[in-house]
Amino acid sequence: MNPDDVVLAFNPSTLLILDVVLGLIMFGIALDTTLDDFKVVARKPKPFAIAILAQLVILPAVTFALTLILPVTPSMALGMILVACCPPGNISQVLTHRSGGNVALSVSMTAVSNLIYIFVLPLSVAFWGSLHPTASKLLEAVSLDPWSMLGEILLIIGVPFALGLFIRHRFEAFARKVQPFVKWFSLIALCAFIVGALAGNWQYFIAFLGLIVVVVTVHDAVALGIGYGTAVVGGLGTRERKAMTFEVGIRNSGLGLGLIFTFFGGLGGMAIVAGWWGIWDIIAGLVVAALWARHTRRRTGSAKGDASRHALRTVDAGGAGGSGGAGSGAAGSGAAGGSGAAGGSGGAGSGAAGAGASGSGGPDSPAADGATGAES
Repeated sequence: MNPDDVVLAFNPSTLLILDVVLGLIMFGIALDTTLDDFKVVARKPKPFAIAILAQLVILPAVTFALTLILPVTPSMALGMILVACCPPGNISQVLTHRSGGNVALSVSMTAVSNLIYIFVLPLSVAFWGSLHPTASKLLEAVSLDPWSMLGEILLIIGVPFALGLFIRHRFEAFARKVQPFVKWFSLIALCAFIVGALAGNWQYFIAFLGLIVVVVTVHDAVALGIGYGTAVVGGLGTRERKAMTFEVGIRNSGLGLGLIFTFFGGLGGMAIVAGWWGIWDIIAGLVVAALWARHTRRRTGSAKGDASRHALRTVDAGGAGGSGGAGSGAAGSGAAGGSGAAGGSGGAGSGAAGAGASGSGGPDSPAADGATGAES
C-alpha cells in the first residue's frame, strides 16, 4: 500500500470543527498579546530577526533536503514541507515557560510571526513544493492556488487574531480572565481532533507506522536543533535560546492538517505526517523542556540560570564594574549537556548560553544584551 494512493476519511462538518478549533487557538494567542509585544520587536529586533530567518528560510530549506534524503513518498515529502512552512504553535510558550526560557520573547515572536505567516505560508508552500522533483507533480495535480490558500488562512488566522487583539485592547480585564480557558480548551480540542482523525483512519496509520514515526521524529528533532543552533550562532543567552528552540521546533501542524483537507483532499501521506507531527512535537517538546530545565537547575541552581556565577568570576578577575547602579554580567556555568527528545529522537541539544543583564529588562526581558555564550 502506497501512502500517495490513500485518501483519509473526513467530511465537511469535521473540517468545519477543525477550522473553529484553529480559529480559537489564534484567538487565544491574540488575547495574550499586547501592543507592547510588538514594540518589543521594534526595540530589540535581533532575536526576532534570527527567529524569522530560522523559520522562513532555514527550516524549509533543511526540510527540503531531508525529503531528498529520507525514504519518503511524494505526498509525505509535501506534508513535511507544509508543516515546515506553518507558523509556530502556541504551545511553544508553555514549553518555553517549563524550560525556564524567556516567555516574553516567545509571546512576542509568536504574535508577530503569525501575522507574517498569513501572507508567507501559501507562497512558501508553493515555492518549496514546486522545486521538489516528485512532490511538485502533486501540486500540479491539485492546481494549488496560493491566493485561495491565502484567503483560507486569513479566515482561520487573520480574523480570529484581529478579533482577539481588539478585545485585549478594549476589554483587557475580560481578556485576561478568559484567555487561559480559551488557550487550554483549544489546545485540548486540537489534540482530541488529531487523535480522532488518526483513530478514524487507524488502518492506514498502522500500515505506515514505522516510516511515519522515524520521519516525524527526525524532522522534529532537526527543527528543534535549528532553533537552538541559530540562537547559539546569533549569540543569544540561555533563556533566549530556550525560547528560540521551541519557537522554531513547534509548528502549528493542526493548521497544516486543515489545509491538507481543504486543498489536497486529505491526501494520505500528507495528512498522516501532519497528524502525527501534532502529537509528537508536544511529547518531544515536553521531554526536552523538562530535561533542559533540570540541566540548567543542576548547573546553576535555577531553571533560568544564575547570573551571579559569571559576575563573581569577573570580580575575581578584576574586570567587573558597574555604572549608574546597573550591574553587568552574564549567567552561566561552564558545562554543556545534551537533552534528547523522546523515543530516542536525539532532540535538541541543550547547554545554553547565559543571558546578560545590563540593567534594563526584568526576568522576562526579551533581549539577550551582552550574552557571551557561557553554557548553562
